[in-house]
Amino acid sequence: MMNTKLFFQALSKFIFGLIIICMLLFIPAGTIDYQNGWLFIALLFIPMFIAGIIIFFKSPELLKRRLNAKEEQDEQKIVLLASGIMFILAFALAGLNFRFGWHKLPTAVIIMASIIFLLAYIMYGEVLRENEYLSRTVEVSDNQKVVDTGLYGLVRHPMYTSTIFLFLSMPLVLNSIFSFIVMLVYPIIIIFRIRNEEEVLENELIGYKEYKEKVKYKLIPYIW
Repeated sequence: MMNTKLFFQALSKFIFGLIIICMLLFIPAGTIDYQNGWLFIALLFIPMFIAGIIIFFKSPELLKRRLNAKEEQDEQKIVLLASGIMFILAFALAGLNFRFGWHKLPTAVIIMASIIFLLAYIMYGEVLRENEYLSRTVEVSDNQKVVDTGLYGLVRHPMYTSTIFLFLSMPLVLNSIFSFIVMLVYPIIIIFRIRNEEEVLENELIGYKEYKEKVKYKLIPYIW
């Protein structure tokens, strides 16, 4: 039986997110004739919609966790605030860059960034498939177990690895080097998030300390 409440909650958040992104891009651009903006929206929201439908039917509990964005950890609230400011500034700069023609990237860079964005999205989807306990907030669910196979056998936080590629390719898709400079803050934000998240997991998730001994790298194999 379809969970109607969950369906409309997911749909409303999807539509709200789409509206916010459009406003952040097209209002600074001063027009809706911003082709890179529409390219980014297509790359982001079409796969998101498809993935949301699949998760809704295959793993509604995972969808519930992904829709919950209310952080309980004070340090994570700061991380969310910093991330929000970063995204608003990056999108606004992309729109302004188009409006005033400050700088244009080569077409090859935009195409390559689009490919990287899609590959990172596929990686993100694989992480969701492998770990049914994934939440948008730092928390440990009831009966949660350590996932140590697949991408989790390579690094401890593959979701963050995928989002780094997503968010660093995003401003290049939008044809804005200035937005890219702003988004370089994101890996630093993730480092702070991981530090707090691992403290919570070590204290509350059985077997996580042993997992850290098994998988040494946090984001990138053989580097960090």
